[in-house]
Amino acid sequence: MVYGIMGALEEEVAELCARLQGVTVEQYAGVAYHRGTLDGQPAVVCCAGMGKANAAATTQLLITKYGAERIVFSGIAGNMTAKIGIGDVVVGETVFYHDAEDRMLAESAPFVSVYPGDPALVSAALDACAALGVRAIAGRIATGDKFIGDPATKAAIAAACHPDCVEMEGAAVAQVAARNGVPCVILRAMSDNAEESGEKILSLDIRRYVQNAAAIVAETVKALG
Repeated sequence: MVYGIMGALEEEVAELCARLQGVTVEQYAGVAYHRGTLDGQPAVVCCAGMGKANAAATTQLLITKYGAERIVFSGIAGNMTAKIGIGDVVVGETVFYHDAEDRMLAESAPFVSVYPGDPALVSAALDACAALGVRAIAGRIATGDKFIGDPATKAAIAAACHPDCVEMEGAAVAQVAARNGVPCVILRAMSDNAEESGEKILSLDIRRYVQNAAAIVAETVKALG
């Protein structure tokens, strides 16, 4: 079983790259693909870059070129719910776009506009969170190409689709995985409350937020084998 593991920022994947054994690195289409084993399982870890187009292109490459049979996206997100707080995790039970025309999306494969996380991967990720003492929920993740960093935009998205968090890649990853029939899960550690500017978030030391996500990925892979 080959795992394709990805994030949007270098900081999001550095922790996972450090956990790989027997690593080789290949540059392809502007992305460095780190191939090795994670807890004994073949894995390819990469930083896709921010946004839906980068996420979709890299997901397809992981599947087509590197033979990924399970896709895991690990990273940070803006919190949209009172059920959890900063540093806690949303495991994507459902992932969707907050900035797309759903009816038109559903006219093309995989013919849906809401992408469910693979049940086995979702369950394993939640179990991993529990084992690591990380508070987590199986929730709704909303994706869009715009960074959400002001109360008015946050309120509008909350009213429209009621997500538990917002980010910029997950639905694109899940959509491409679904087109290929590859199980997928999106993991997001809360780094902010979707009210802070992008410049402020990117200036933070985000390692404390991504450490949880990386540990959860490793534990999930170990549990599923």
